[in-house]
This record gives sequence, structure tokens and C-alpha cells, in this order.
Amino acid sequence: MSENNAIPKITALAITFNEEVNVKRYVESLSFADEILFVDSISSDATIEIAKNCGVKVMERKFTNFSEQRNYAISQAKNDWIVFFDLDEILTKELENEIQETVANPGENVAFFVKRNFFFMGRHIHFGGWQSDKAVRLFNKKFCQYNGLVHEEVKANGSIGILKNKLNHYSYKNFDNYNDKLNLYSKLQAENLYNKKRKPNAYHFIFRPLYRFLWQYFFRLGILDGKEGFILAYVHAFSVFKRYLQLWMLYRKID
Repeated sequence: MSENNAIPKITALAITFNEEVNVKRYVESLSFADEILFVDSISSDATIEIAKNCGVKVMERKFTNFSEQRNYAISQAKNDWIVFFDLDEILTKELENEIQETVANPGENVAFFVKRNFFFMGRHIHFGGWQSDKAVRLFNKKFCQYNGLVHEEVKANGSIGILKNKLNHYSYKNFDNYNDKLNLYSKLQAENLYNKKRKPNAYHFIFRPLYRFLWQYFFRLGILDGKEGFILAYVHAFSVFKRYLQLWMLYRKID
């Protein structure tokens, strides 16, 4: 095979914090990658040690926001084609094969969405908005970067395709861990609104959380997921309330 026809190499990136239970599985599932690199937000568990023992290149960087962490990781990658999965996302063999085939022949696309099966409290969640859940997880770094403090998105200078095979997303470890993640998201969203000089009022505290619950539980059929659907709608509605509470506290300089 000539050099010009060689299959492009792939770098697998991840941002980590206290992910010791997921490291080995993640590395094994990304064994097809030519390079695996973690940007770790100063973990207090064995994440770094386990990762290094698995042959992962680890760089420690204090967490600022999700986009900055991800863009820093991209800047450290040796290869142009990037797979950027979270450690709670599990790839199937079919998805691994599709990724390799896609990188070898991407067509006009510079990035690709991957659809996700969301699991919560041990149950596959089919509704509540997760039925259409997808995220860009494969892209060419020459044309892409992340934007947004939280729920960051890849901004691509080119067309974005979508892969056929799904991954399984296990974001729930325990209730406190899931709630802590929502609290972090609320805090970063509040900071983003504060930077935009948005001020909270009664509408934000009352109607925005209520709308979130109704949208997720009724309009997006979360009610069909049983008690797990109700719990998800409730905690996500509360996280909206928490966002504006934290924004209110920022304006009053309250910790």
C-alpha cells in the first residue's frame, strides 16, 4: 500500500476525573486507536496510575470548563482523526468496525454523530428526549473544535455525517454521583449566563423548571419509562432551578 493510500491513524481522547472503575474497559474498547490520551482533572483516585499502566498518555490539567479541557486534549493529539468518547460510554464491536471503515473513507464529512442508548438506574431509558440522543464522537481536528462551557458541542467547518451503530451510555453510577454532575452543569450554565449579563427573575425560578419537567415527562413521553422516567424529569427540572439560583447568588456575591 502506498503512503498516500495508507489508512489515517486515530487518536482516542478522553477527559477524566476519578474514573478508576472505567479505565481498563475504556482502553480495551479503544484498542484499535493508534494513540490514547487522557487529560485528567487532578483525580484523587487511581485513574492516572491505572491509565499509565494500560499504556495511556496522561496529562494533568486543572478543570476550567468542558470545552477548554476538550480543546486542550485535541491540541495534544498526534493524529488528525479523533475519537472523543466519555469513559461511561461503551462501544460495540460493530461501532468500532464502522469507525475504522469511516476514517478510511469519510467522503466529504469532517465529523460524525454517534447515536446513544442511555441507561439510568440499571434501565435502558427509551423516552424523555433520550430517544433521539446523539453526539459528535468522531471528527477531523483540522476542521473542528468544541464550544460551550457545558453540554459542549463540536463546531465543524464542514459537513457532519451520522454513524449507523449506537453506543451504550452508562452515565449513572449512583444517585449522588449523578446529582453532582447535574450540579456542576448548573454551575457552569449559571456562569455562562452571568458572563452574558442575564439576570434571573420569577419566570426563571418558577416556569422554566416547570416547563422542563412537563417537556421531559409528558411531551417527550418520559412517563412511559416508569419511575425512572419520573426521577429523571424531576432531577433535571430541579437542576434548571439550581442554575438560576446559582446565577442569583453570583450577582449577590454569595458562595
